Amino acid sequence: MQLVDNLAAPTRILIVDDDASVRDVISVLLQEEGYECRTASSAEAALDIAAAEAPPLVISDMKMPARDGIWLLEAFRERYPETAVIMLTGYGDTEAAVDCLRRGAVDYLLKPPKLTDLIRAIERALAKRRIELARKRYQKKLERKVRDRTSELRTALKDIQYTYQNTLLALVAALDAREHETSDHSQRVVQYTAAIAQRLGIDGSELEEIGRGALLHDVGKIGVPDAVLLKPARLTAAEWTEMRKHPDIGYQMIQGIPFLSTPATIVLSHQERFDGTGYPRNLRGEEIHIGARIFAIADTLDAMTSDRPYRRGTTFENAEAEIFRCSGSQFDPHVVRAFMDIGVSTLRKIKQDMAMAKTRSVAAVEADAQAAEAALDEALDDTDHGDDALPRAAHGQR
Repeated sequence: MQLVDNLAAPTRILIVDDDASVRDVISVLLQEEGYECRTASSAEAALDIAAAEAPPLVISDMKMPARDGIWLLEAFRERYPETAVIMLTGYGDTEAAVDCLRRGAVDYLLKPPKLTDLIRAIERALAKRRIELARKRYQKKLERKVRDRTSELRTALKDIQYTYQNTLLALVAALDAREHETSDHSQRVVQYTAAIAQRLGIDGSELEEIGRGALLHDVGKIGVPDAVLLKPARLTAAEWTEMRKHPDIGYQMIQGIPFLSTPATIVLSHQERFDGTGYPRNLRGEEIHIGARIFAIADTLDAMTSDRPYRRGTTFENAEAEIFRCSGSQFDPHVVRAFMDIGVSTLRKIKQDMAMAKTRSVAAVEADAQAAEAALDEALDDTDHGDDALPRAAHGQR
C-alpha cells in the first residue's frame, strides 16, 4: 500500500461518522470546495478504505458505536502516521479536546462545524502534513548521507589501520632481519600470544592491542649497538646492562603514539618476571600487564623451539615442561594453565602453518617476477619486429 499525495489531483478526504446525514452534508460541502471525498460509517470501515489507499486527511466523529474516534485516531497514528486526523464532537468537552490533540490529532472542532472553520482546519492540517512529510524526506536524505559518509570514513579508517599494520610489520621484519638467527621470531610470538590470550577469553580490541605489543616487543633493540646485539659469545656485565635498556628504549619510542599506548606498556614490561626479579622495574604479579605476562610465555616457547647458530631448538614437549616448571617464578600460573590447555599439537601447527604461508608467499613473488619477465620479453620482441619493418617501409616510399 502506497500513500498517494498528488498535488495535481484533488486532495482526498475520508469522512467518518455513524450519522449518514452528517457524512453527506460535509462531503457535499467539501466537494464543492474542490476536495475528493470518501465516507465511512464506522472506524472499522474507515480502516478498510485506508488499507487500499491511505488518505492524506481523515475527519472523524468522536462518539461512535463500537469503536470510537479515539480508537480510530490511535489506529491511524500506528498504521498510517502520515495521515492527518481532525476530530469532530457534539460536546464542548475541553478535556476531550486536549486528549485528542495529545494523542496526535491535528485539530478538534465542534459539530456542526462552520464551513469556514472546517476549511481553515483542513488547510492547516494539510499544510502541517506537507511540512512533516518534507521534514521526513529531509531526515531520510540526511540519514542516507550520514550512512554514506560513515561508510566512507569506516573504509578510510580501515585503510589507515592497514597502513599502520603494514608499517609495523615492515619495521619488525627489519629488526628480525638484523638479528639473523631470529628470522620471523616476532610474527610467531604474535601467533602464540594470540592463542594464549584467546584461551583466557580475551578478544576484540584488547586482543589486537596485545598482539601489537607482542609484535613490537623488541623495537627498543634499535638502540642497542650491533656489537652487543649480535655478539655470538656470552655478554659481559656491562653489555648486559646495555642490552637491558631495550624495553625502556622501545617504550620511549612508541608511548607517544595514541593507538600504541597499550602496546607500549607491554613493550616496557615484556622482560618482567612474575616473582619480581625481572627488569626494568622489578614488577611482580598483576602489576605486570596481562599482555606482557602472556607474551613472556610465548617468547620463551619460540626461543626454546627455534634453531640458533650455536644450538638446535628443543621440542615443544620440552619447552612446555620447562614453562610449567617455571610457573609462579618466571610466569603467571593462571596464564601457564591457559597455555597448557592449548596443547603441543596446536602450538606446533601454528609454527608449521606460518612456515607454509611464508613458503607460499615466496613462491607467489617468484611467479609474479617470472610473469613480469615474460611480459617484458614479449614487449621487447614486438619492438624489435617493429624496428625491422621500418626500413622496408621507408624503401617502399622511395
